[in-house]
Amino acid sequence: MQTDWGGEYEKLNSFFQKIGISHHVSCPHAHQQNGSAKRKHRHIVEVGLALLAHASMPLKFWDEAFLAATYLINIRPSKVIKFENPITRLFGITPDYTSLRIFGCACWP
Repeated sequence: MQTDWGGEYEKLNSFFQKIGISHHVSCPHAHQQNGSAKRKHRHIVEVGLALLAHASMPLKFWDEAFLAATYLINIRPSKVIKFENPITRLFGITPDYTSLRIFGCACWP
């Protein structure tokens, strides 16, 4: 896990150590090291807010929107990795697009 040492992850450090996750922190005030993480965070936030706006859903559903945004980002091809999708690159599986539904649609079990 790579983070800046802004303090929000400070309490998680002991948890990371307990379960075996390496926690690397960038140098203070080294914005060059934080740039890609901040861009990815902004990308997730923008996609999540776009999902909420398009579905006319209230902001209280931000957590669901950001989870959906992260999932959608991970299954779509990326130019950075030669038009592979991150899920294929990480796990060697082809994403299943048949489970996709319209975000915010009414559904019944």
